[in-house]
Amino acid sequence: MSLLFESIDFEENPLYESIISDLALRKYSIVDHFFNDEEVVLLRDALLKTYEDDKFKKAAIGNRLNENVVKSIRGDLIFWMDETNAHTNEKLFFNKVNDFIGYLNKTCFLGILQKEFHYAIYPKGTFYRKHLDTFQNDDRRKLSLVCYLNEDGWQPEYGGELVLYLKEADKIIYPTPGKVVIFESQVIEHEVKPVQVERLSITGWLKTR
Repeated sequence: MSLLFESIDFEENPLYESIISDLALRKYSIVDHFFNDEEVVLLRDALLKTYEDDKFKKAAIGNRLNENVVKSIRGDLIFWMDETNAHTNEKLFFNKVNDFIGYLNKTCFLGILQKEFHYAIYPKGTFYRKHLDTFQNDDRRKLSLVCYLNEDGWQPEYGGELVLYLKEADKIIYPTPGKVVIFESQVIEHEVKPVQVERLSITGWLKTR
């Protein structure tokens, strides 16, 4: 993916500029506190309320046209978020993501026109084997975005780390609350290691039409 800048008069956002620079340089970016502590609590509450309402299902591999549940590859439970019917807590997530998308589309020729996000819970012992976030019959996903909603004090022994498989050296990322990881969907293979403590997140993709 080539990140090219337009000459446009607008207010520069240092955080977004840092993310864009990371993506241009190494094809991924890690922001430790993209969401603040209060926002994480609100989003975690929304996720857990949806889970308590028994709306989650076992995640599948493949896109929605060709889904298969394969426990040997992934074991998380998911619920697809609906922006049009989002309640107050979820709106803060979409508002912030939409602001970021708007900035990308003003400063870079990415053509992000669609997005999709789901809540994800990894119960103890589950994982997601090494994979790419793209499909043979659908290459619209350009950027993957993961937002972690775990409790404070996440320890390395809890597992659940995200591993980005890179040419220079693998990058290990622990799912601490408020952290957001953004990477090129069609380029970077990645994996979620087995978890020992329930792991909560929002995962999704910024897509071209």
